[in-house]
Amino acid sequence: MNWTAIGAIYRFEMARFFRTLMQSFISPVISTSLYFVVFGAAIGSRIDQVEGVSYGAFIVPGLIMLSVITQAISNASFGIYFPKFIGTMYELLSAPISFLEIVLGFVGAAATKALFIGVVILGTAALFVDVTIQHPVAMVAFLLLTCTSFALLGFIIGIWAGNFEQLQLVPLLVVTPLIFLGGAFYSISMLPEIWQTVALFNPVVYLISGFRWSFYGLADVPVGLSLLAIAAFTALCLGVIWWIFRTGWRIRA
Repeated sequence: MNWTAIGAIYRFEMARFFRTLMQSFISPVISTSLYFVVFGAAIGSRIDQVEGVSYGAFIVPGLIMLSVITQAISNASFGIYFPKFIGTMYELLSAPISFLEIVLGFVGAAATKALFIGVVILGTAALFVDVTIQHPVAMVAFLLLTCTSFALLGFIIGIWAGNFEQLQLVPLLVVTPLIFLGGAFYSISMLPEIWQTVALFNPVVYLISGFRWSFYGLADVPVGLSLLAIAAFTALCLGVIWWIFRTGWRIRA
């Protein structure tokens, strides 16, 4: 394993993040505050508690998942797309490093950025509501798996995208609606029975349910099923990336 190459890619990507640290820090703080003003004040005044947890505290895991998923995809997709755009991808491919080392560098940096945003949002939420974490180890595990798996998805999107418009297509039209419909701001049990069944086909439901369980012990689906879903999604993304580098799809043309 060429740790020097992995470290070089990782440091390069993180340097871009730290150049805009204030923007990266202030933006999630403002966004989280606005969510609490809109959802916590407007909707929270009508919904006192959800399954024994105050509504403001109930939406915290969903807010974290919303930001972590979108940030992981955005950072990873732009990180690998930009070398394609300016032509430095060929230097990476001709360097004495394997595809695994390339993926570790880019995906590791994107996952780290998403994790940082998640911690910032958790700290901001704690200023508004009382946040309890009943299962801290499970919370960290779900957070790390989510950052990694969606950074892998972002890496795939960055390779697939042919322009900057396509870079935003999947996150805006597919991922964000799935998050909002995945129980980020409500419990699946609050839906009519038929829509509860439909919601179970949304993979994001399993992520948010498992993550919320780590906070309050509440889950819409079994926790083991949530872990299985995120593990299967990670394995699928790894398989797709292996196929991309094996065939050269979209990176050697």
